[in-house]
Amino acid sequence: MIENLGSTKRCLFVSTVCVYAIGTAALFSACGSEGTEASGGAGGSGGSGASGGSGSVVVPIQPGEPGNPDGQCPIPAEAQLEDVSSPTTVVGTGTPESCTPDAFIAAVAAGGIITFNCGPDPATITLTKPAKVFNDKGPKIVIDGGGKVILSGGGTTRILYMNTCDESQVWTTSHCQDQDTPQLTVQNLTFANANSKNETTYDGGGAIWVRGGRFKVVNSRFINNVCADSGPDVGGGGIRVFSQYNNLPVYVVNSTFGGSDGVGNVCSNGGGISSIGVSWTILNSLFSYNHAIGNGGNPATSGTPGGGSGGAIYNDGNTMTLSLCGVRIEYNQVVAFGSAIFFVTNDHTGNIVIDRSVITNNIGGSWYTQYPQISAHDDTPITVTDSTIK
Repeated sequence: MIENLGSTKRCLFVSTVCVYAIGTAALFSACGSEGTEASGGAGGSGGSGASGGSGSVVVPIQPGEPGNPDGQCPIPAEAQLEDVSSPTTVVGTGTPESCTPDAFIAAVAAGGIITFNCGPDPATITLTKPAKVFNDKGPKIVIDGGGKVILSGGGTTRILYMNTCDESQVWTTSHCQDQDTPQLTVQNLTFANANSKNETTYDGGGAIWVRGGRFKVVNSRFINNVCADSGPDVGGGGIRVFSQYNNLPVYVVNSTFGGSDGVGNVCSNGGGISSIGVSWTILNSLFSYNHAIGNGGNPATSGTPGGGSGGAIYNDGNTMTLSLCGVRIEYNQVVAFGSAIFFVTNDHTGNIVIDRSVITNNIGGSWYTQYPQISAHDDTPITVTDSTIK
């Protein structure tokens, strides 16, 4: 593969996680890199607890680099890795035991640049509550796992939360829905086993929930994260985002959501990512084996709880752009609409751009007005170049 022009560094991730599946919902807990297989299994086509029995099984995180190995799109300067050579906080003192959840949560609360020193091997930090960004601790907040840190929700909690409109996280402007800070970047990390089903005020966003400022993901993996099973508009097994400054895009670069059977992300909508009124620029990334498991669409059909759209990506709102370059979307699954992408621009002003990408073998759904596996209004501009959609 030709190295991406302006590409960012990619890192090696090797570890394991234990998966506990119950019916169509899944609970997950992290274990060490030497975990052992238990009786039973969490099976099912498409995986990630979308179907399967009880018991537990060790699921290896895929070795190698995150992202789409065939992606060759250039990375703009603002989407590249942030400089972490002078960290504000280093979590850990050289051993896995020193990398505690409390130390990580405190580092996020303090803001600035956060790195880790957990020893030479991959380390898992299992949280029992989310790490929360304080809005007056920017302007930039960068969390860099160095390719060796797995942040786990232990099957019980979301991992990371930022909300410029949450007074408890400090209001810093009179226009929280459109402010330029904090600017949060997560890079060289794995987010695993998060569960935001207990979140009712700020629902969705199994691993990460963001409102306001700016947000960027680089060289990261999202596996086995879950959010609400049903609801017409709730979504984002991996990530949910709102209110980005000046309608600037969220960047997702060289990253993987799911990646293999059994480790996909699951939510009512948007198995991988979900947003309302947000633009995305997704580069050289992979979405596979994620599930939207709600039922009834949006608005919910009478007698249903709603949801089930956007196996990989769920975008709702008005003026917004979904831009994909060097992206592969495959083997995602839905109940209602958009097995790969659900994109509804309510005022018919949004658009989709697909370049050098592959969208294939996504399963289920209907309302495919222009292309298979993409649900959008028939007047939504969809520009496709050098891509395969079948």
